[in-house]
Amino acid sequence: MRKHDYLEVNRLRLFYAFNFSEDTRKNIITLRDELQANSFQGNFTLDSNLHMTLAFLGECDTRKTATAINVLSELDFSPKTVCMDRIGCFRRADGDTWWVGVAENKALAAMHHQLTEDLRRVGFALEKRSYLPHITIGREVVTSTTPRSFEPFYEEIFSLELMKSERREGVLTYTEIHSKESTG
Repeated sequence: MRKHDYLEVNRLRLFYAFNFSEDTRKNIITLRDELQANSFQGNFTLDSNLHMTLAFLGECDTRKTATAINVLSELDFSPKTVCMDRIGCFRRADGDTWWVGVAENKALAAMHHQLTEDLRRVGFALEKRSYLPHITIGREVVTSTTPRSFEPFYEEIFSLELMKSERREGVLTYTEIHSKESTG
């Protein structure tokens, strides 16, 4: 499927995300692999799916997909440096969701706020919960390990991608359908 063949599909599961450089990806993979090695069970994020979500849109038809592309195209943002500084989890009855956390970042929070306001203005119904920037590394994880500290690492964000989520031959796959470069 070519990058713009998405218009032929009726409904897509969409989200906006930041993807990472190879160095940052390697750091996240190391943390994920360590968690996996110390876990009894879990669904661990594939290397190619590691990202940081800025906004989740859910199921979108062709019209909403076109609107989401337009909102991204009109978004004005400058490069952002984010710091990954901790590992943690959301407790769940069926196994925890583990993540690599991003240090508080006012510029990133302002960008999230602007994007979600733009999306609401054009009719998207978004989650109301507070934005906690993180990179999910495992779901339904059962482990005896506790979060460990690590040397913080940084990523400079120069683009934001609109991504689709789909199952291909039983494998969850994230694919970029549109991208916006920073203006700074």
